[in-house]
Amino acid sequence: MNEPLRAKVTMLDVANHAKVSRTTVSFVLSGNTDAGISDETRLRVQKAVSELGYRPNASARALASKESKLYGLITEIVTGPYAMDIVRGAQEQAALEGRMLLIASTDGTDKSERKAIEMMLEHRVAGLIYATAWHRGVNLPDTISEVPAVLVHCFDQNGKLPSITPDERAGGHTAAMRLIDAGHRRIGMINLDPTIPAAIGRREGYTFALAQEGIALDEGLIINAGGEADQGYQAAFSLLNAADPPTAIFCATDRMAMGAYDAIKERGLTIGEDVSVIGFDNQELISNYLRPSLTTIALPFREMAALGVRSLAEIASGNYGPVRETLVGCSLIERSSVGVPHRSR
Repeated sequence: MNEPLRAKVTMLDVANHAKVSRTTVSFVLSGNTDAGISDETRLRVQKAVSELGYRPNASARALASKESKLYGLITEIVTGPYAMDIVRGAQEQAALEGRMLLIASTDGTDKSERKAIEMMLEHRVAGLIYATAWHRGVNLPDTISEVPAVLVHCFDQNGKLPSITPDERAGGHTAAMRLIDAGHRRIGMINLDPTIPAAIGRREGYTFALAQEGIALDEGLIINAGGEADQGYQAAFSLLNAADPPTAIFCATDRMAMGAYDAIKERGLTIGEDVSVIGFDNQELISNYLRPSLTTIALPFREMAALGVRSLAEIASGNYGPVRETLVGCSLIERSSVGVPHRSR
């Protein structure tokens, strides 16, 4: 009977066995003599390597050359609706810099993130991109700082790592202005959980546009909901049942817009004529195939990923400056769901 395969021993396993840091193990294995590591510590690391059967992977060539041709992308959205844009943006920019992209998935748990980061460090990546499915603060293991690292669609709660995030406020402003420019003055908003960055920014943009155009804010036209179609349906149903219903609805996600479509049609109203709708995200499997197709605001995943990769080289060269959050604009995608209000509601 064949013996079961042993789990792969990592550099972190060696570090834990020798009771030293992972960085110390890296210095010992690379032959670094300038790190102030004692002979006793070096022997302890070498003994741990022998006892555990640790074998450096193919990327050991980078240890000798001090140069890696790999960038790493760690993301929880490998199979999500925006995965292609994230991967394509990072791959294209990495190729322009003569590097390849190594991709690892994570489920967002601390254990999963530590494992993914460790795998990337084992492969001696020259830099790391960490991307999330939704805009939020993250608290990542300290080991991510062993190489240049940039966050995409999220930000470091400890303020140590630079980030590339969508300009949610400007996106909300663009959405509201598109409806205002079409002639709407009663504009409802179906928003996300009001405590998350996307909801905060999109509402700020919406309210700023109203104030800019001298339109009084009506809190009764704003409903906080989840991001799914059923919640969009319920919120739109409530808005349309109001004594003075809106002639247009700004939905903070395309999924909620899909639900709003159903509520509008159930009342015998026509989208783009009786009630205009604008979404946010540009989730194309939804926005492009709704009838009428949905005018929406695009999240710039491809651009954010490319900018994240470009930033790695700047960080490595010392030209990036202080840690900062870089905002990327969200474009208006014009389709067919916004029209001129043709009668008083």
